[in-house]
Amino acid sequence: MTTAVLRLDTVDDFRLRAEATLTAAVRDFVAGGSDSETTLAANRAALDRVTIVPRVLTGGPDPEPGATLAGARSALPLAVAPMAYQRLLHPEGELATARAAAAAGVPFVVSTLSSVPVGELAAAGGEQWFQLYWLNDDRDTMNLVHRAEDAGCRVLMVTVDVPVMGRRLRDIRNEFVLPAEVRAANVASGAMSAAHDRADAGSALIAHTNRAFHPALTWAHLEALRSRTTLPIVVKGILDPADARRAAEIGATGVVISNHGGRQLDGAPASVTMLPAAVAAVPDTCQVFVDSGIRSGTDILRALALGAHGVLIGRPMLWGLAAGGETGAAGVLAVLDAELRAAMRLAGCADVAAARRLTATTGC
Repeated sequence: MTTAVLRLDTVDDFRLRAEATLTAAVRDFVAGGSDSETTLAANRAALDRVTIVPRVLTGGPDPEPGATLAGARSALPLAVAPMAYQRLLHPEGELATARAAAAAGVPFVVSTLSSVPVGELAAAGGEQWFQLYWLNDDRDTMNLVHRAEDAGCRVLMVTVDVPVMGRRLRDIRNEFVLPAEVRAANVASGAMSAAHDRADAGSALIAHTNRAFHPALTWAHLEALRSRTTLPIVVKGILDPADARRAAEIGATGVVISNHGGRQLDGAPASVTMLPAAVAAVPDTCQVFVDSGIRSGTDILRALALGAHGVLIGRPMLWGLAAGGETGAAGVLAVLDAELRAAMRLAGCADVAAARRLTATTGC
């Protein structure tokens, strides 16, 4: 009797293969949300409710899904989201994911908590951005900014929705700690040492985050950063349109409408439901991205039809990485490319600009 080989035709196929290779604790670290995981579930449900009204008889050529994101050309209207500790999934970690992104011609966002130093990731080539968590010591924070600049990162993506880490019950119950060989390579070892030790909170990651990150960021911090770097700034973790408008007013190149993949405030709205209002709140000079729950090329088209300039792809890239290293991560991007092209063709869209003119509803 032979066992059927799982085809990798969808993002979910990569998830199934990845889950077969990972420990239960690492699976939960990747998949879990905060508290009751209401927002985690809402992200997917909200995307499923979005309907797209296709146009017909457009007579266009094969779709062109390329886009300009934060001033640079991308082969697809997406960037690989910043995700921590990718060596938990594969020995090469972020280096494999970055190479896959470079080969696909899309931006790769380096996490502050990358398990490969930002300087080493430059060797992967391609368009790289740097995601900044504001540390307790402003000098350490600016050191991160300067290291990102020196490494050739072209955009700073500042995450603003983690004053403290959300209460991620799966990690707490698993008493999750990082193995000794996986560390936050961009951050001084003393600040992050708690990530390797058992914690009273149950999760060592909660302990180290709450110790290392600044708990009381204000708009003044972003204004100061704007005056201290020439890199474009994208503000990640916004849901309220008023906050999107404020970010644009202080000079942000873009905002990411995000609930952190359902991993921060449980009960926050699904990201995609807040997208149209955010798009309406900012000027054309400020691009709007969205993340949380996007799992297919159709989801990307849904986001574009609701006004997004692009999306961030998170967990699917980790599933690809776990399933096959660089080849697996590249496979996820190839699936999304094929699905998006097919969806654009069926919707009568020649390019991303046409996709953004489609009629869509959120079904809410």
